[in-house]
Amino acid sequence: MKAMIAVLFLMIFGAGLVSPLLAQGEATALFLMINPGARQGGTGEAGVAIADDANAIYWNPAGLAFQYEDPEVDQRGEATIMHVNWLPQFNLSDLYYDFAAARYHLNNLGTVGAAIQFINYGDNVQTDATGEKIGEFSSNEMAFTGSYATKLKNNLAVGVNLKFIYSRLSPVQVDAEKGKGVGSSFAVDLGVLYHPGFAKRLSLGANLSNVGPKITFIDRDQADPIPTNLRIGLAYRLMDSEFNKLTFIYDINRLMVPRDEDKRDASFLSYLFNTWGDGAGSDQFKRLSHALGLEYWYTNLIALRTGYFYEDPQFGDRKFFTFGGGVRISFFGVDFSYILASKDDHPLSDTMRFSLLANF
Repeated sequence: MKAMIAVLFLMIFGAGLVSPLLAQGEATALFLMINPGARQGGTGEAGVAIADDANAIYWNPAGLAFQYEDPEVDQRGEATIMHVNWLPQFNLSDLYYDFAAARYHLNNLGTVGAAIQFINYGDNVQTDATGEKIGEFSSNEMAFTGSYATKLKNNLAVGVNLKFIYSRLSPVQVDAEKGKGVGSSFAVDLGVLYHPGFAKRLSLGANLSNVGPKITFIDRDQADPIPTNLRIGLAYRLMDSEFNKLTFIYDINRLMVPRDEDKRDASFLSYLFNTWGDGAGSDQFKRLSHALGLEYWYTNLIALRTGYFYEDPQFGDRKFFTFGGGVRISFFGVDFSYILASKDDHPLSDTMRFSLLANF
């Protein structure tokens, strides 16, 4: 059906552009890999080691544990929302992505949080074999996340997410298939954030996300893995004075879903081990994506950001610069970011993100 072709197109070129192109047959629910937060969007899509706002639920849940340390300065709670028209080069007004998150500190227990991710693929026309219209349906995907983080030491924290994933690509049955294009799953994220005592300006972070069962749309034999991802990185404060702060941020990502079809048939837990032996040895480094960013703050009031994102040409070939800024006034903040792709006709080019943030 034409409607299903349209949905597949959006899955491949929409969510697919946030993951290596060679991984398109490897995973589904790739909207989970769209990075939220206009702040992190301005620093080259890097942020696992600088997870110091409510967006940490996505970037590194362990970062939640460090966000309420001084009751006279810090706020117990924070909430953020973001909206972005996805892939603006396609000029599809009903293709958009939303993210909302909030965290709150509980005395003697730790910090809890919740987040929602939602992507809308728009309305589709259902047709029969002759091309006659027989109905309409909408396509979208979403994930609901609950978070918890706590400190193991004053400079070391861990965090965990539990999320429910719902994919509604097509609510109608496809020809002779036994099911519809609707499925669900759950996943776990594990994060750690460390501030070394020997280098007080340095932060080290890691986040293993989307570890969970496959999503079944038709039957179990055709189930698709979700995009398990390993993100590690660092943040270093190059300048740290009363009025000026400059931080360098660097993240590395590795999709933890095997390219080999036989390995994908195994348990999702096996992916954590067998994906490293998948392909030639030289391909292991090429499968890493790199995100570098700089963030400058003047008196904790105005921020300027820039960054660069790189993937190997054989594994996605995404290359783009990012720019952004932000303002903090009292309990309220606004951030924006802009993507400038290396190719003018790249679907991600001219993508703008806007985020609002409030403390309470």
